[in-house]
Amino acid sequence: MSTLDTSIPGQLRALIRLQYLDSQLDNLKKLQGSLPNEIRDLEDEKTGLETRLRNLTQEAEEDERTQKDAEASIRDSEALIKRYTEQQNTVRNNREYDALTKEIEAQRQRIIEAQARMDGVKNNVADREITREEATVRLGELDTLLASKRSELSDVMDETRSEADAISERRTAATEAVDARYLNAYERLRSRVRDGRAVVPLERGAAGGYAVPPQRQVEIRQRTRIIPCENTGRIIVDEVLFREVGDEMSAQQV
Repeated sequence: MSTLDTSIPGQLRALIRLQYLDSQLDNLKKLQGSLPNEIRDLEDEKTGLETRLRNLTQEAEEDERTQKDAEASIRDSEALIKRYTEQQNTVRNNREYDALTKEIEAQRQRIIEAQARMDGVKNNVADREITREEATVRLGELDTLLASKRSELSDVMDETRSEADAISERRTAATEAVDARYLNAYERLRSRVRDGRAVVPLERGAAGGYAVPPQRQVEIRQRTRIIPCENTGRIIVDEVLFREVGDEMSAQQV
């Protein structure tokens, strides 16, 4: 178990050790390449297609109801037209005849509208079947792609799992040597910076791609304070100390 050295030099060394181990874990993740993102994108596309197919099924059910309603409407209108036509033969005046004629025309218009709805359903069926077939074919392709990508990722993870587990175990021990306030700051930095480097060495007057003022360089080499970068917030440490601790960590792995 790591011993907590609360002195500034001790904490600097502890932070460098932690960064060394985290960088190793990051490098192992890089071996996975773009596979995790590719798998996530394929899974998202598959979910979208499955949702589309469910929607198509619901649309088909709605169209079936529309078809049945239209057929019933046509039957009702045809029956009314027949009745109104028969009634025209028995009317007593032109006013009654004209009223029945208007009713007949209204029912004929109702039939036209119902037929239009049925035509729309027929067109929907054709378009929907094309969409359904395309989605089904693509789903099959996605299943094949996902199986291949997941197998590839599994192989990579199997190759690195034992190494990653060993490093993770060392990392757990390394965190115990870091004061809680520095550890919290370190973890926040790790989550913010893109390359995962919360601790960077001072090299040729710069750290993490940013120039460091001369006076600040002197303070960093004195190792008497935890000094953050004014631009990124990364913890800057003396290059000599950074390499020294890195060499020690490398030797422990041999």
